[in-house]
Amino acid sequence: MEPYDMRGTPEAFARSVSAFDLLTATLSGREAEEWTHGELEEHLQEAGRALIRQLLQDHLDLRALREEEHLAARPCLRVTGGDGIPRPWREKGHERWLSTVFGHVRVRRVAHRGPGVSNVHPADVALSLPAGRHSAGLRRLAVTEAVRGSFDQAVAAVGRQCGPVLGKRRLEELVVETAADVEGFYRAKTALPCSRDMPLVIQADGKGVVMRPEALREATRRKAARAAAAGRRGRLAPGEKPNRKRMATIACVFDIRPAPRRPHDVIGPPEGRSHRRTRRPHPRAENKWLTASLVKPPEEVIAEAFDQAQARDPHHLRHWIVLVDGARHQLDVVQAEAARRGVTIHVLIDFVHVTEYVWAAAHAFHKPGSREAEAFTADRLTAILAGHAARVADELLAQADQAHLAASPREAVITCHRYLTGHLDQLHYDTALAAGWPIATGAIEGACRHLIADRLDITGARWGLAGAEAVLKLRAVTSNGHLDAYFTYHTAREHERLYPSSGLATYRLTA
Repeated sequence: MEPYDMRGTPEAFARSVSAFDLLTATLSGREAEEWTHGELEEHLQEAGRALIRQLLQDHLDLRALREEEHLAARPCLRVTGGDGIPRPWREKGHERWLSTVFGHVRVRRVAHRGPGVSNVHPADVALSLPAGRHSAGLRRLAVTEAVRGSFDQAVAAVGRQCGPVLGKRRLEELVVETAADVEGFYRAKTALPCSRDMPLVIQADGKGVVMRPEALREATRRKAARAAAAGRRGRLAPGEKPNRKRMATIACVFDIRPAPRRPHDVIGPPEGRSHRRTRRPHPRAENKWLTASLVKPPEEVIAEAFDQAQARDPHHLRHWIVLVDGARHQLDVVQAEAARRGVTIHVLIDFVHVTEYVWAAAHAFHKPGSREAEAFTADRLTAILAGHAARVADELLAQADQAHLAASPREAVITCHRYLTGHLDQLHYDTALAAGWPIATGAIEGACRHLIADRLDITGARWGLAGAEAVLKLRAVTSNGHLDAYFTYHTAREHERLYPSSGLATYRLTA
């Protein structure tokens, strides 16, 4: 069908022209000469938004008029709904409100009706109108603000820019709805290519989020209920937890350029570094990708990380390095996933966790904060980095026997010995340093702070499961640098869900 005639349309925008003339008249008047630049900005912001809203309203009214004229000229044209049932009747003047970034506008269109079936509005398809009142642009602005800061701050930010177009409860619903396609987006997204000489790194960790009672996992909820039934206490017992949190699992995948180092590049001598040898830089993450979930178990989140690694290296030609904190369950999950995929992985314990155990053992022999404790720790950690973890563990135990330590400090030494000997296969730091691999989980620790602590762990926040999961997913998408691409993908999927039949209208609207 030929496009509509575009002639004779200026009068359709008469109200917009009038609003523009009024604005220019105000700015050229005597009163505006007295305004400061700040007052000019404030006036233009309000009047400019009203002008743009009027332009949008005039355009929508013009499209509605052309739709009515088009159908009047073709009385035999019929529209079939997505259910395959024709709608033989037409009814003009059906209106709905649309909240946009410029304010509220009214959309008028023709309804095609039939006995016992819902109305069909072809103009809704042409405009790709949302199921609710809020436009795609407004939804994008609101969700971006809500993912960045609190919901109250997001509502205030939207109100400053767009006027009173959105409430807090609806904003929370929009965030949940917007996050619905994150998994599909990453299944469809092609991973960035990378050369085979760049190792592939996988890291995973967990962090708790304070939840509403109904959003806790069942075991945690039962513990909280038992504690509440026992009566409220002013302070928790040592080692007791408040049972208010649900653990989120976070995983990241990234590439690195090998950066070989020596043990002394990581641990400096207590007397200070010599200026005769330059300290070598550590490897840095490139093309970092994050995923996180409060709903899924750790096995599924780690599997998603392996999916991303598999997409980057489908033929397993690169070195796969997995850095963990030493938790036995986490190690078992990682090794099971690698075995399922038939990929060889190099598992390393986060070196920072190792240092905590060695420091605790050092304080069994020396006063905390003393130079002796610092020298003791530096010596043992340097030996561990050089590949002598088993020797260090045995020497610690022998030294404890020789010093006849009391029960409490001896327990710290035994704990360190048990930790080192129990993870010898994951303490090959000499190999990692020589190959230029990372030996600490700084990337995932930073991700935990950014994804959770900076948003989900703000003071006073208690989350429902759906809202927390949605914010966590969208913050991961934002951190990955994919928010713009995701909104494009989500908008297309939303259109497909609302208007599944491409043949809904048998004509094309143009304007």
